[in-house]
Amino acid sequence: MDFALSPRAADLQQRLLAFMEEVVIPAEPVFAEEMRASGDPHFHPHVMEDLKAEAKKRGLWNLFMPHVTEWTPEPVSNVDYAPLAEITGRSPLGPESVNSAAPDTGNMEILALFGTPEQKDRWLVPLLEGEIRSCFAMTEPDVASSDARNISLSIVREGDEYVLNGRKWWISGAANPRCRVAIVMGKTDPSAPTYTQQSMVLVPMDTPGLTVVRDLMVFGYNDREGHCELRFDNVRVPVSNLLGEEGSGFALAQARLGPGRIHHCMRCIGMAERALELMCRRVTERVAFGKPLAQQGVIQEWIADSRIEIEQARLLTMKAAWLMDTVGNKGARTEISAIKVVAPNVALAVVDRAIQAHGGGGVSQDFPLAGMWAGLRTLRFADGPDEVHRMQLARRELGRYTDAGNSTTTSGDIGVAR
Repeated sequence: MDFALSPRAADLQQRLLAFMEEVVIPAEPVFAEEMRASGDPHFHPHVMEDLKAEAKKRGLWNLFMPHVTEWTPEPVSNVDYAPLAEITGRSPLGPESVNSAAPDTGNMEILALFGTPEQKDRWLVPLLEGEIRSCFAMTEPDVASSDARNISLSIVREGDEYVLNGRKWWISGAANPRCRVAIVMGKTDPSAPTYTQQSMVLVPMDTPGLTVVRDLMVFGYNDREGHCELRFDNVRVPVSNLLGEEGSGFALAQARLGPGRIHHCMRCIGMAERALELMCRRVTERVAFGKPLAQQGVIQEWIADSRIEIEQARLLTMKAAWLMDTVGNKGARTEISAIKVVAPNVALAVVDRAIQAHGGGGVSQDFPLAGMWAGLRTLRFADGPDEVHRMQLARRELGRYTDAGNSTTTSGDIGVAR
């Protein structure tokens, strides 16, 4: 395995680090003040457009796309993108500022790979330009969506239209006023073989019958993008809005969620690094019981354990990225499942130690740690809960020894999507 960055990626890494330190992180209090002054939890602060303009100016735009398209003639590999995503994860403003935020990244990838020319012109181009946002509607409130075979929203063809009926929830980004389109997964043929019952269609957010019922809070936080419950009541869209082919929804979801999971893990490591940095700064500045906190043995253990865990998680992430580049997403599915369990839990542990080191300040709005914790804790079941990934890992491992282990399904490979 060779994790060395290409010359282009090494250059991007240095420029992205400078952008984050010089522009993005200093913009965090400006962003927070704009949000506070607006009184709207889903307001789009003007400073974000300034950040996006600066990213474009510096050539730090759409770095995530691993596929050769007319819009990305020089895509980066997954190994090259891993440290870039990690850098953006250091700030909650980082991913969007360089147009590499979920769920848009996954949506742009499947539009680029499977969209028709018309779908690309209408939706992919403005997404790549950062002019609009999107959401991915898979998870449902009435079924255990960690098993995607349960998806029940109906997509029925009537002439030249599809009619959608059902509910979705935890649909990230749907509360954003700039969200213009949803990629919706539902059943077109419940009588078909298990993994060809589902399809995906593009539904503009202003389509009659589509209602944003509510925005779900996360540990008391209203996420700016929103995690919404949606209701589809006889929602009609043209048949031309089908993404891919009828019955291909499960396969498209697999293609979308594999890369999305590793992107989340890369950003988790960035959050962990920033939390460790904040912890180290805090303990060198505070004195308790006659000496700096940094000289307390337990604090030194926290710092050492955090560094060890971050490096272990990074190495596993890089291995998964390398396998995705060399043998494809399917060949890397064991490592993708493993890192999806490891990275959020490592980042949570580091953030938790940092909160403890900050005392009461750690759970306040004066530091980014509480917000980090809430997001990371949610990530333990987004894009598949820990338990489903562990189940898949165990089945694959057992498959090397028993016939029973070989008779596994891929039902848990999807899980909750963000």
